[in-house]
Amino acid sequence: MATSVQQKKSLRPAAARRVVLGLFALGLVLGAFANPSIVDRGVDKAGLRKFVPFHLAQTKFNFPFHLGLDIQGGTHLVYRADMSAIPAGQQSDSMDSLRDVVERRINLFGVAEPLVQVEKSAGQWQLVVELAGIRDINTAIRLIGETPALDFREARQAAERDAILAAQKNKQRTGEDPYFVPTQLTGRYVKGASLSFNSTSAEPQIDLELTSEGATLFGQITKRNVGKQLAIYLDGAPISAPVVREEITGGKATISGNFTPEAAKELVGRLNAGALPVPITLIAQQSVGASLGQESLDRSLFAGLIGFLAVVVFMIIWYRVPGVMAVLALLLYIAISLAVFKLVPVTLTVAGIAGVILSIGMAVDANILIFERMKEELHRGKQFEEGVREGFARAWTSIRDSNVSSLITAAILYWFGSSMVRGFALTLGIGILISMFSAITVTRSLLIAVMTKKMEKRRSLFMSGWSK
Repeated sequence: MATSVQQKKSLRPAAARRVVLGLFALGLVLGAFANPSIVDRGVDKAGLRKFVPFHLAQTKFNFPFHLGLDIQGGTHLVYRADMSAIPAGQQSDSMDSLRDVVERRINLFGVAEPLVQVEKSAGQWQLVVELAGIRDINTAIRLIGETPALDFREARQAAERDAILAAQKNKQRTGEDPYFVPTQLTGRYVKGASLSFNSTSAEPQIDLELTSEGATLFGQITKRNVGKQLAIYLDGAPISAPVVREEITGGKATISGNFTPEAAKELVGRLNAGALPVPITLIAQQSVGASLGQESLDRSLFAGLIGFLAVVVFMIIWYRVPGVMAVLALLLYIAISLAVFKLVPVTLTVAGIAGVILSIGMAVDANILIFERMKEELHRGKQFEEGVREGFARAWTSIRDSNVSSLITAAILYWFGSSMVRGFALTLGIGILISMFSAITVTRSLLIAVMTKKMEKRRSLFMSGWSK
């Protein structure tokens, strides 16, 4: 039995070495994904271009980082809101709803972290929109665009219809629709939209789910129009006019027409963005430069690099071999973080970069807690392997509690904060989760992997900086 236990223990470092090889390969892949230009330069300098005939930075796997307005500049737009039909007591809430709708609409097109603010100047409500990386003002205007004006209209009485048509022949009442009259049911009552295909004709159609209030209105409208046409208008033009067969109370509606799949998909996205609760008019537009500038950004990154190198030097000098393991884990942490930021994608503002740097510090702090617990176990005379495992076990509760409290803080900042604060909270939260993996799993695997009889005899490589 003793022999089998000893063999089982001897397999643990070997298994850890296999894990380390896998982590090393993962780090190389993620590092190449995060910065493929470095790989290309390395291949060129090593004279390996004949074996690697393509440039990684020019492939479709090279996703760009999304940078914020303060780093790369963008477009500044100002809209005036028409509050003539909004009661005074509801204007503030209506502007908040308008801001939320515009933010959702912009993010539908992949522009992350837009700055959308509500302002009131000289009695006029305004909406200020800043879009990072969008320097073509016309493109920016199209991103916001006009939210589709969707409404349901019921058929006019025959006498009223004929009267309008007769008047229009004499060039009177030209602005009226002779066939249908608007109802209260508009796009503001649309809860969600989805694309589907007619089971008979295979033509694309749009399925609408209405809010509870919209479902009530729809039920009332269909009840009084059984056997009549109920037209669906989009941006003032009829796109469908089906005949109502019976009262519809489920809050469901279907829009059919001569849609292409692409047009139907675009309309679904626009409807899901929400109808504008307040009409808006563009009154000012301009391109803006980066608020920090490239030189300031380079200096900030350089300062962050110096800080990282200072931490590296301290960890290696004070903790020796464990310090080297912690530095390797931090390098893997950086590679994973950058890859995640590219894939999500996360918009990197200066505040977001600060969140990344702060999470690096927290990862180092977790390693220090682990190493100090290891010191205590090794001072008690325990074997190296046992001391490492016990040190990690004892440090885990402190690391867990501190990181959970930080994650809760990041979640609160993300939920209640503004756009820039949410960017900081998002990168901080992602960084904390990844740093826990690097501090616990990666560092632990690296330390167990170096457990050999020779290392056991050289305890000074692990005790230097701890011993009295």
